[in-house]
Amino acid sequence: MEGKLYRGEDYKEFDSQDYLKTYYTFDSGTVAENEILKFNLKNLFQTFSSGGVGGDILIDIGTGPTIYQLLSACEVFREIIVSDYTDQNLREVEKWLKKEPGAYDWSPAVQYVCELEGDRSRWQEKEARLRRTVTRLLKCDVTEPHPLGPAQVLPADCVLTLLALECACHDVDTYRAAIRNLVSLLKPGGHLVTAVTLGFQGYIVGNKNFFGLHLEKETVEKALQDAGCQVLRCQHSPISYTETFCISKGMCFAVARKSPSA
Repeated sequence: MEGKLYRGEDYKEFDSQDYLKTYYTFDSGTVAENEILKFNLKNLFQTFSSGGVGGDILIDIGTGPTIYQLLSACEVFREIIVSDYTDQNLREVEKWLKKEPGAYDWSPAVQYVCELEGDRSRWQEKEARLRRTVTRLLKCDVTEPHPLGPAQVLPADCVLTLLALECACHDVDTYRAAIRNLVSLLKPGGHLVTAVTLGFQGYIVGNKNFFGLHLEKETVEKALQDAGCQVLRCQHSPISYTETFCISKGMCFAVARKSPSA
């Protein structure tokens, strides 16, 4: 990827709708992007159903303009708090939550998750449930010791972060610190659930190239362990994005539990 690499403050120029159209045109877009979405949806379903992860509060860090990552979680959490670095991403989520004109159509992904759960026909019920469960939209910055800034938030049963830290962190040390920052939001014994693009070199949104941090599966596991977590599951898949959109070498989905004594 040639030319300027956008990062940090450059995300003020991030085009949320271009991002959605490129990476989340479920069942009608490119095969690679759909396979990655299905990989994450299947792992999230497993984590929040038979995986036993649930509770009162889930905090989604780096939500972006998407809601797919919350479709299984809304069945097992009383409250979901979403957060992102950019106003435009939060606005995109808000449009969907309020059923505003121009809101992105997530119904194909919702139907897919309902099919995993055994009843594709209840997709409208699931959308309504998710809209009820999301209670707050907050700004976040994972590079800060307090990622949610001045917002008052109770310790969470689960922190979820998908495809976010490798975009927000400029080097491995910053990534490791970000993991520690997110673990600090958890109750003792709480879970951190994350999906990471491996071998990342950047991705395209519209005509802009955004930075991506190169991570390996072992780096992810070690960062979780050093932050005081037990890694319960760390699944690797060789699937990668379409090369014209993103340079990567696979996916990693991990579930970790914060030490009960922390």
